Amino acid sequence: MRDMMPLRFVFSLLISIPTYTYSAGQSGWGGGNVDEGQVKSAVCQGCHGPDGNSFSPDWPNLAGQNANYLSRQIRDFQSGARQDPSMQSMVMGLVEQDIADITAYFEAQKVKADVTSGSAAGRRLYMGGNRYTHLPACAGCHGPNGAGNGPGAIPRLAGQKSGYVAKAMRDFKTGVRSNDRNQIMRDIAAKMTEKEIEAVAQFLAGMGAEKVPGSGG
Repeated sequence: MRDMMPLRFVFSLLISIPTYTYSAGQSGWGGGNVDEGQVKSAVCQGCHGPDGNSFSPDWPNLAGQNANYLSRQIRDFQSGARQDPSMQSMVMGLVEQDIADITAYFEAQKVKADVTSGSAAGRRLYMGGNRYTHLPACAGCHGPNGAGNGPGAIPRLAGQKSGYVAKAMRDFKTGVRSNDRNQIMRDIAAKMTEKEIEAVAQFLAGMGAEKVPGSGG
């Protein structure tokens, strides 16, 4: 039960903080300008795509991702709290307004989920966890629709690249990545088997697509 307390606290944020929406050209709730962000994000687009939908299964989609979460990750790359040589070199020159504009642009884009991906086992784990290993449901923090929560800096997972999700979970599990709040993700990943990680990653890649076939995996 002790492991569930941080998650319950974060879940309370999901139901108590209002959501914010804005259209292209407007400033987002974080003060970013979408049009300016499109121009400034040119350096990101080589890997993450012009609209934030990545070309590679191992590189994350940024389209539709919560700006507050993206901003936090960029700052963590800048400070060294999150390690990745390529990303750190890309973001070191960004100032706060640049970060706000770029993340507002990507948040305003539409993520393209993988219609060929899916996993019935992954769906069960995402929605219900694993009571035998005390693994909490991912939906408790990231929401039943995988949208996360912007003001709470909880990332959107729906439509995310399966290779990226699986790597992120392995990195949390091994401690390679440690910029999660209160060690929540490291504690969760430590309870997951490789098969569970792959199943959840496959489910999330197809989440939000018009048709998500269940692989039964």
